[in-house]
Amino acid sequence: MEVILLDKIGKLGGLGDKVTVKSGYGRNYLVPYGLAVPATQENIEAFEAQRSELEAQAQERKAEAEARAEQLAEIELSLVAKAGDEGKLFGSIGPRDLAEAIAQSGIDIAKSEVRMPQGPIRQTGEYDITLQLHPEVASSVRVVVVSE
Repeated sequence: MEVILLDKIGKLGGLGDKVTVKSGYGRNYLVPYGLAVPATQENIEAFEAQRSELEAQAQERKAEAEARAEQLAEIELSLVAKAGDEGKLFGSIGPRDLAEAIAQSGIDIAKSEVRMPQGPIRQTGEYDITLQLHPEVASSVRVVVVSE
């Protein structure tokens, strides 16, 4: 299935790129979420007519993400959790918990923007958590987990 991307998508392409994707990915994710349109002749013509407007919107979203990244660089979170004698947590701290803690500090972060490749936090200590705010903008937040 050929689609025209309406936004930059990591490892796939940028705004206006005509790419071939698997049918299910295009039909179930890219098109419904407004990230792409099928590459028909009329859609190509419509895209070219709106290209400058879409590029301006993409630049605006990137600038907004960069502003949030600057605010996040100044934050150090301290989370209190129940833990055993050896520092092992009763439960874990996942992306939802981190997104809520950052939101309490005044910056809106979606759960999907929190990247935790090693999985949820299960020990007390200091961690650097990566936040993917935009396909081109990433930020890091220092999280300190202490025992209750």
